[in-house]
Amino acid sequence: MTIAALSAFSSENRPPAILSLIGDTPLIEVTRFDTGPCHLFLKLENENPTGSIKDRVALAMVEAAERDGQLRPGGTIIEATAGNTGLGLALVAAAKGYRIILVIPDKMSQEKIAHVRALGAEVRLTRSDVTRGHPDYYQDVAARLAEEIPGGFYVNQFANPANPLAHERSTGPEIWEQMRHEVDAVVVGVGSGGTLTGLGRFFSRVRPRRGVEMVLADPTGSILYEWVKTGKLVEAGSWAVEGIGEDFVPDNADMSFVTDAFEIDDSDSFATARELLRKEGILGGSSTGTLLAGALRYCRQQTKPKRVVTFVCDSGNKYLSKMFNDVWMAEQGFTIRQPHGDLSDLILHHYEEGEVVTVAPDDTLATAFKRMRTADVSQLPVVNNTGRVVGIIDESDVLVKVHHDASHFNNEVGKAMTDRLETLAPSAKISDLLGVFDRGRVAIVMDGDTFLGLITRTDLLSYLRRHMPKSPVEREFS
Repeated sequence: MTIAALSAFSSENRPPAILSLIGDTPLIEVTRFDTGPCHLFLKLENENPTGSIKDRVALAMVEAAERDGQLRPGGTIIEATAGNTGLGLALVAAAKGYRIILVIPDKMSQEKIAHVRALGAEVRLTRSDVTRGHPDYYQDVAARLAEEIPGGFYVNQFANPANPLAHERSTGPEIWEQMRHEVDAVVVGVGSGGTLTGLGRFFSRVRPRRGVEMVLADPTGSILYEWVKTGKLVEAGSWAVEGIGEDFVPDNADMSFVTDAFEIDDSDSFATARELLRKEGILGGSSTGTLLAGALRYCRQQTKPKRVVTFVCDSGNKYLSKMFNDVWMAEQGFTIRQPHGDLSDLILHHYEEGEVVTVAPDDTLATAFKRMRTADVSQLPVVNNTGRVVGIIDESDVLVKVHHDASHFNNEVGKAMTDRLETLAPSAKISDLLGVFDRGRVAIVMDGDTFLGLITRTDLLSYLRRHMPKSPVEREFS
């Protein structure tokens, strides 16, 4: 074999150097939040290669399976994941040449799903509104696939002993050295339980007498907060934060390490994560908001100075379409706007706040189509230079003009738009709105001569879903 061939052979069979960058993440102090008498530090796990603390356990669990013979060359890695463990596993699988199938609940962000697919993973989306024992529950689906696929290895991060061991051997020692052996409390979340258990084991060993408090921050709807406080298993609710909170106590979660717990609702988590970006310049994910909110509550309750650590669990890049998107926040009811008790409450994109994507009559059809695709909408209001709505253009209007001759994309919007507008005052009733929809139109809400925004079928459905527990929406406007 020539030297060139030998070099090519060795480079093709070496794992990429990116795996060597897992772990050894920086730790910094929070400086612009009120932390009471405490010093609060953030372990920046978003600095791992796929932007998450789960890179640590993904590599550890795959290498443990290789050593134990559970995963052999040509095998298939299978995992149920909220996204981040899947990202780490997809990176490791690509590096080591394994096929990987990830079973992901359908509430996960599109950024995570696109990322794992780009790494070569096969994705099976499952329902996020079912619990253990249901055939569509994501962990049950993953376990079933592992039985059906020859050479399949079900990672099962929730019970895999390599998960907490990764934190016991890497995350814990890193924090210990970075904090110069002065740690009073660590605030964690529980998804699989690996972080809690691994850190609990490590700190109980290196600081057995004084101890390190392990504080749980848990999303409202998860059962773990109530389990810590009362020892009772309650029925799980729902929550939008990704990656932490559970409807069962994972095998890997040694809850005896938990000394205190805080329940954090979704709105507080999202608001705190957004505040972290504004104040400290740190782009963290939704679970980061939960942990930071819990850590701040803990710190502010203290009467003596303590040195407290929590985590930026993953990067906020994975949530740009969700909690960092103002429209998504409004759709989900996390952005509180002053209610008016009329149709204006149904408007998600407000024109006066610059949230409505528009075109001008002299823009081209190509411009209109590009803006529709970018904004993921099927129609745009046409607004002239005085701010007056003069028409609506939708995909069918564009298609009629260009399907015979693509050069007509250069035609002006004003020659293709519909100028027969359906306008409603804010005082109009839901029945008036439904009438507009029955005629195949969208409603343009006008307060006198002032354009407030559009209401589509989707906007009405989003409003009704946000108000499900309340009285029928028609009653509010009667």
